[in-house]
Amino acid sequence: MRDEDTGLRWFLRGVGGIVSVPAFILMASFIGFGVLCRESGITLGQAVFMTGFVWALPSQLVLVGAMAAGTSVVVAGVAVALSAIRLMPMTAAWVPLVRGPKTRKWQLVLMSHCVAVTAWVWSVMRLRDTPPDKRAAYFAGFGATLISVNVCITAISYVSAASLPPLLAAGLFFLTPMYFLTALTASARLAAERFALVFGLVLGPVLRASGIGLDLLWAGVIGGTLAFAAHKLLHAKQAGS
Repeated sequence: MRDEDTGLRWFLRGVGGIVSVPAFILMASFIGFGVLCRESGITLGQAVFMTGFVWALPSQLVLVGAMAAGTSVVVAGVAVALSAIRLMPMTAAWVPLVRGPKTRKWQLVLMSHCVAVTAWVWSVMRLRDTPPDKRAAYFAGFGATLISVNVCITAISYVSAASLPPLLAAGLFFLTPMYFLTALTASARLAAERFALVFGLVLGPVLRASGIGLDLLWAGVIGGTLAFAAHKLLHAKQAGS
């Protein structure tokens, strides 16, 4: 790649980033999201809106669960906001990576909407080898394409779900939660993260079956607190020995 190429060329190269392993994995998971929305009683317009404007699959799943459970708009908004807190340090680390000498703040604000796990991983993989003054255009091409393609995938999978064989539809239905379970398991490095996964897997079904309401939120609060306490106890035990 030549440094003197125009911003448009770097934007188009960013568009080509859609042909990458992280992007393919995310697109596969959005097939499951479209099916999940249909099975949960979400309308096609709502499903497409969530992919385009919420744009973070865990937050979208929280919102789908809240809507399916009939949760109020305020509570659903709080749950989605809490689930998106994890993106704050990710975005803080992304800004110095993508910002060039002439990048304006409003451009960073617009592009930050694209920052989720896949775009962040792709940024770390590609932007360090990109000329600083072309990084914004390069990332904008990738981020805009990634969202646009997955909006289309959500719509197509939602519409196609009705004509799919029941067994295939059921498999696609579980594609999204299985993607997150395997991705979170593979990326867990701290004991607290592994404890949180175990507590979440146990508490989620139990609280759901109890019918107390806000089961997903309670599973996160209780499971996260127990995981933090278990991590502290384990750390203290290791320090004492």
